[in-house]
Amino acid sequence: MRPLIVVLVALAAFPFAVRDPYTQQIVVMALMYGALGASWNLVGGFLGRVSFGHAVFLGAGAYTTLLLLQMLKLSPWLGIPLGGLVAAAVAFIVGRPTLRLTGHYFAMATIALLSVAQLLMTNWSWAGGATGIEAPIADSAWLLLFRSKAPYYWIAFGLAILTFWATVALARSRTGYYWRAINGDEAAARSLGVPAERYKMLAFVLSAALTGVWGGFYAIYIGFIDPDSAFSLTLSIQIVLVAILGGVGTLVGPWLGAALLIPLAEGMRVAMGSSGHGFDLLLYGLAIVLVSLFLPKGLITLRVRRGSAGSR
Repeated sequence: MRPLIVVLVALAAFPFAVRDPYTQQIVVMALMYGALGASWNLVGGFLGRVSFGHAVFLGAGAYTTLLLLQMLKLSPWLGIPLGGLVAAAVAFIVGRPTLRLTGHYFAMATIALLSVAQLLMTNWSWAGGATGIEAPIADSAWLLLFRSKAPYYWIAFGLAILTFWATVALARSRTGYYWRAINGDEAAARSLGVPAERYKMLAFVLSAALTGVWGGFYAIYIGFIDPDSAFSLTLSIQIVLVAILGGVGTLVGPWLGAALLIPLAEGMRVAMGSSGHGFDLLLYGLAIVLVSLFLPKGLITLRVRRGSAGSR
């Protein structure tokens, strides 16, 4: 509990101590990817179904939020949660056939889902087609449109706290224990009376809803969304990587992975400039290889090892 309080106090004090917009943006992106990794972790970590298509739900939330803002002038304060609901509905529809699959078949199905979603949005002219849609330029708290990074930081900070609380509450509830049981041995869990199909769907829908909410924030934050950026396989892989790097199936792991990987990748991208195009992806791959070799259970094991060493 004490480390968590220290982190929260440090994050709350950060925008007052550091006013550089670029540094604030890095922290915002780290919070976002940590939350996306934690959302994915409900399915990939606790349930044990590795999805490479979670960008579908981020894109659903992003497009819903911006389309409602552009077409109906609906505030993102309402559009963002509605985006989460749309993402949850998409997960419910596609989850019925895909959750019957296991292992690499499920992973391949989620990649196919991502490709289909990208193709559909590219050819949907009402939603901007291949060119995408933009948020209006304004300075309005009601529309979540600001000229500085600081307000977005506080929104990301608040959403991150809500996401962390939600994942902790779910993981420590009976639902979380059912997910772990299904992950350990689905046949044994069924024999003990666990309604596996219902709880697999619940994990998928809740994970999608949280991802969709962050998709809405992402769209408003960058002010633009298109099929290539919203339904990107690279984006889906980045979500998976922060969870794997920090520790799959743990509550803090995805946040640790994002705290290390996002600033490091952004720093290298700036340092390399245009000559380092794609270097961040190489860095992601290298990080995963090193973690797989030396910390197969993620960065979270460093804390465990240090605690064990201190007790001896």
